[in-house]
Amino acid sequence: MPLREPWNDWFHCSGHTYGSWLRGDPRGWRARNHREHVEGDYRNPPRKGSFERLHDRSKELMRREAVLLAPQVQEIVCVEMVESLKRHDIEVVAAAVTARHFHILARIPGRRARHFIGIAKKDAARKVSDLKVVQPGGLWAKRSKADPIRDRAHQINTVWYILDHVDERGAIWAPEKILTAHEERRKSKKR
Repeated sequence: MPLREPWNDWFHCSGHTYGSWLRGDPRGWRARNHREHVEGDYRNPPRKGSFERLHDRSKELMRREAVLLAPQVQEIVCVEMVESLKRHDIEVVAAAVTARHFHILARIPGRRARHFIGIAKKDAARKVSDLKVVQPGGLWAKRSKADPIRDRAHQINTVWYILDHVDERGAIWAPEKILTAHEERRKSKKR
């Protein structure tokens, strides 16, 4: 599938830890390149039990336990992914890492988003491996997703979406000015 042109080279990148989102998942799932039609998604999951056998088979095929990141590890991973991208002169506006997945909004020129996110994933996995805070064998699921940002409004909504992962007790990163604006936005929504 050809990648849509991003607005000013901005991408919303995301990915999952190993074993956290399998084929047949009751929360909903997608086959790669839509090879299989699957009704439902995480917002409107498929009928209960409709893919139970496929999900069980997917779990059987795993070579080790699924990776769930503890809160202190989420913070290390989040900071390391941002720093890795910055070392490659990639501008990052927001990042979030939860127990099962990550989201990053970054300006990545040359339509090479998956390449640089792959490097950031590798660097974060190496960091936590060196610190011996996760089990050996790899941190991430294969591939990541890089959705192009369409316009300024889409970019702003993506920033809020990413930073709202603090509600999932995820680690978040953004420049101080954006974190302050996000906190003020959350307070005004509670009123």
